[in-house]
Amino acid sequence: MSGLVQLASPVFHLSNFPRRPFSEVVENKIFMLHSTHKHALLRAAASASSAADYSGEWVDAKTKQRRRKIAGVDQDELLDPTLLADPDSCFCEFKGVVIHHKVCDADPQAEKPLENQAYSQLAHQTKTIGFPMILLHGFGASVFSWNRVMKPLAQITGSKVLAFDRPAFGLTSRVNFSEQSSPSNQNNTRPLNPYSTAFSVLATLHFIDLLAADKAILVGHSAGSIVAVNSYFEAPERVAALILVAPAILAPLSVPKMAKRNRLWKVEGNQLGIDDQIQEDSVNSNIHENPLIRFCKILSKLSKYIVGAIMQMMRRAANMLESLYRKALYTILRSAFAVMLVRMIIDKFGIAAIRNSWHDPGQITDHVLHGYTKPLRAKGWDRALAEYTAALLIDPASESKIPLVKRLDEISCPVLIVTGDNDRLVPSWNADRLSRAIPGSCFEVIKHCGHLPHEERVEEFVTIVEKFLRNFLGGPEKQGMQAASSSVY
Repeated sequence: MSGLVQLASPVFHLSNFPRRPFSEVVENKIFMLHSTHKHALLRAAASASSAADYSGEWVDAKTKQRRRKIAGVDQDELLDPTLLADPDSCFCEFKGVVIHHKVCDADPQAEKPLENQAYSQLAHQTKTIGFPMILLHGFGASVFSWNRVMKPLAQITGSKVLAFDRPAFGLTSRVNFSEQSSPSNQNNTRPLNPYSTAFSVLATLHFIDLLAADKAILVGHSAGSIVAVNSYFEAPERVAALILVAPAILAPLSVPKMAKRNRLWKVEGNQLGIDDQIQEDSVNSNIHENPLIRFCKILSKLSKYIVGAIMQMMRRAANMLESLYRKALYTILRSAFAVMLVRMIIDKFGIAAIRNSWHDPGQITDHVLHGYTKPLRAKGWDRALAEYTAALLIDPASESKIPLVKRLDEISCPVLIVTGDNDRLVPSWNADRLSRAIPGSCFEVIKHCGHLPHEERVEEFVTIVEKFLRNFLGGPEKQGMQAASSSVY
């Protein structure tokens, strides 16, 4: 103990301090304490920083792990669509887009299993139809959705059946339309948006030429029905018949809110005109008008002109606001945020949407799920889907055309509408409305069936199509009668 005191005493005895001012000594001691505290803080900060870096790396790893799969599909190594092709896949270039398609030809000499004997008999009965068939898939689908019916339909028609992937779906190439349509593009002409309905229509007509046919039967499913009907109006002489499966044509989203508002203003304006006409007639009933009535009549006409001018200004303002709204929405839908949102939606609801499309989800096999999710392995699938959504909701080319729903009564070719009684996406009553809007169309409902009759009820679907084709296009005589009746309209 005394030793410790002897050791400590030389240190802390005031006489042993150097002869410096006391304030300087205290300042040095405070600096030493501050320096020690500072080093401790630095060590703690470094430790916290390393922990934060580790935590950040852990979060990044978890985020990367979440990004690695979308709807169960690995996103680490996305491939060119051509590398995902099946043995029977075909590719052709059209307006800068490499379109994936498959062609199935009738082969009556091939041996057929027992379950396809009915199809063989139907093919024998209607082999004189002779028109090829083009299949147009719906939103989120691809050529895969037609796999089970392509061969039976080819046997029925006695001709080729072709299905192709519309841009943004399947294994068709994903074109970056944002770069093509950017102001830096050297071409003065604006290119055709490959994700627009107009492009799909021209591609459909291109495939009719590719099949070396004058006419073809167009089969559209869901949103593909819109392409089929628009193809008819683009070139009615090239379409022998329309078969619309669960058609999404009269969907509520097809009527913009601004259009409703404009129609409301028109109705109000017409009502105002009727009231003014009644008032004018009542005034004119007085043959000898006094000055007060004449003044009221002039004031009424003046009010009518003022109100009409105001209504016209409001309509122009509404059109301007709508144009600004459409441009802003179009920009947002083509942004990186929209791409991220597309990935989130597909990841969360993609598989659920597939199951919801079937009447009995228990029939969905892993093969079906793989067929629908395989395109998620293609490079650029997310941006292409965002571009397609933007073109679907905001299509500048459609502004100058008459709305499709107002031209349905102009369709004169044979039309078949097929739907499932338990379609949860496009209800059967909506398909019934469409059948009543198209004169002379046939309407068939398949029981215990959802949104995909050609996948869920193959035999019933093929039988209905065969019956329709045999009744309207079953032989040369009926084809000649159909051509004559088409020329009347």
